[in-house]
Amino acid sequence: MLRISEIKLPLDHSEDELESAIRSRLALLHVPANELTRYTVYRRAHDARKRSEIKLTYIVDVEVKDEAAALRHIGGQPHFSATPDMSYKFVAQAPKAVKTLRPVVIGIGPCGLFAGLVLAQMGFCPIILERGKAVRERTVDTWGLWRKNVLNPESNVQFGEGGAGTFSDGKLYSQIKDPKHYGRKVLEEFVLAGAPDNILYLSRPHIGTFRLVGMVEKMRAAIHRLGGEVRFQSRVDDILIEGGQLRGLALSNGEILDCDHVVLAVGHSARDTFQMLHERGVYMEAKPFSLGFRIEHPQGLIDRSQFGKFAGHKLLGAADYKIVHHCSNGRSVYSFCMCPGGTVVAAASEPGRVVTNGMSQYSRNERNANAGIVVGITPDDFPGGPLAGIAFQRHWEERAFELGGGDYCAPGQRVGDFIAGRPSTALGSVEPSYKPGVHLTDLSTALPDYAIEAIREALPQIDKKLPGYAMDDAILTGVETRTSSPIRVRRKDNYQSMNVEGLFPAGEGAGYAGGIYSAAIDGIKAAEALALDIMAR
Repeated sequence: MLRISEIKLPLDHSEDELESAIRSRLALLHVPANELTRYTVYRRAHDARKRSEIKLTYIVDVEVKDEAAALRHIGGQPHFSATPDMSYKFVAQAPKAVKTLRPVVIGIGPCGLFAGLVLAQMGFCPIILERGKAVRERTVDTWGLWRKNVLNPESNVQFGEGGAGTFSDGKLYSQIKDPKHYGRKVLEEFVLAGAPDNILYLSRPHIGTFRLVGMVEKMRAAIHRLGGEVRFQSRVDDILIEGGQLRGLALSNGEILDCDHVVLAVGHSARDTFQMLHERGVYMEAKPFSLGFRIEHPQGLIDRSQFGKFAGHKLLGAADYKIVHHCSNGRSVYSFCMCPGGTVVAAASEPGRVVTNGMSQYSRNERNANAGIVVGITPDDFPGGPLAGIAFQRHWEERAFELGGGDYCAPGQRVGDFIAGRPSTALGSVEPSYKPGVHLTDLSTALPDYAIEAIREALPQIDKKLPGYAMDDAILTGVETRTSSPIRVRRKDNYQSMNVEGLFPAGEGAGYAGGIYSAAIDGIKAAEALALDIMAR
């Protein structure tokens, strides 16, 4: 097939107009109109750089009667190429009589879920260990914090089936390079599990929390059908290493599980696991991450700011944004995990600490838009070894717990008061969505001084590009600390730990992904590397 890119049409165009545009492009390759056999939309995006004239932009794959002749005319013509083969091909297939121990995956977030699924599809019958609960039980526990101020440290936004991504916007895109089209495998598996077909062609697809719950269950069932096994409430408390080779895992129930191939997909909040790995000598290092607040605006304000007169158009949906400001103190402030039409959620996983995150449903129809507004920091800001970033996060999470009143309510402040340096005593037109609740206060001591200074400078500057961003009544809620893992478990080119054979660090927790999509892709890569290592032994 042929791929044609950069086809631009008005928002309210018809199917006939799209087909006509495709035929006009094909004419450049001397393809007669009657030789178009069929076409499929590979990608649809919107171009809103001119708010008065928003366009839809298409990439389409077309089939013509004489493809060879058309390909001969591609040279010198922009926006044409041969359609690449995006079908997924397994790197190995387990022999009928596998003599090795069953591979193990630790964690069933996006990374562990796809690592386990691909291993099962290749016939390796993996065992997946998850410290938390099955997704529906986990949802009940999560609501326990949101509605009753009760935190279950082993079953919450961070721990349990589906990982942290289950309670998010369900974004399925990333800026990572993907020459082998692993992302297509991820999207196709999600569609098989019940995701809407449009995630295959929308440029910025998302699913939303409620849909993710059912999809995760179906993918778990597929793993079971293929001979895999998922064990919940099975925390890994220790790893057994002999002569630099992984030999087994000690579980929280006292069981010793013999294994020599493990995908480590624990997510960015498994702090006790990182501590254990460090004590066992697994090579890791501190890495940069970011921290800041959640900021909420009326979704209508963001829609009008981004789409102008087209705000509310059904093909555009709720508007998002991506902003960055480079501050005079050398810091960078940027938006993180923007959730259109969503809510700010309690994301703590440890007692006596407050953490915020963002979540949207598929409809994205809640009244507020929210995003992290965060400041980049580096290990120079928290010296002290590989685990120093964890201690740094905990400090500010404890401070947020204190400022919020000590009952898992979050500290909050109106943007106008924050910029002016005065405490907030009353809400304005924007009602915060965080549950169990927001305690208005002064956030100036909720983050390091340099971070407060940077965000105060950034808000009015961002307002110049996104009018209304620094509105007095917008709400800041603290704190956002789990933007990414504060450590990286270093691995070699074969995806194994630098100094422990058989251990395959992967995903967001190990420092190699950021979000559902990239974590799932990294899980597939780790599964492939593990399978090839088994076959080579």
